[in-house]
Amino acid sequence: MPAHLTTDDWWLIAAGVTVVYIAAMYWCMPTPTAKRRMLIAPLAGWIFLLPNASIKGYSVSHTLYFYSCTLVMFIIMLAPVAKRLSSDITEQEQKPWDKVPLNTFSLYWMLGSATACIAGVTCLWPFLA
Repeated sequence: MPAHLTTDDWWLIAAGVTVVYIAAMYWCMPTPTAKRRMLIAPLAGWIFLLPNASIKGYSVSHTLYFYSCTLVMFIIMLAPVAKRLSSDITEQEQKPWDKVPLNTFSLYWMLGSATACIAGVTCLWPFLA
């Protein structure tokens, strides 16, 4: 990690990103069920990612970097198409017996933004290692 960012700094960044993620997902998701599902991601990250990384010997700073990048990726993927996703999620929960197709623009946005975020994280890796 860069010399100017310590592990404590990455803890603060990860905590801040978690708060922003929770606020964004609470705003994006239309139903209580969808909100609960999206709020599980940070909890699962804290419970499984950090102990797993320490067992495998990964740096805490690098692990927090990936955790933060993953949550930011979800925000970038979902926030711009929140209205379209909300209508799809609401319709799917109202009619669970029917498969509601995802809006085409939303699908392409999520795939494209996820690809761009992964490429960005990968390209930044040499500067952080």
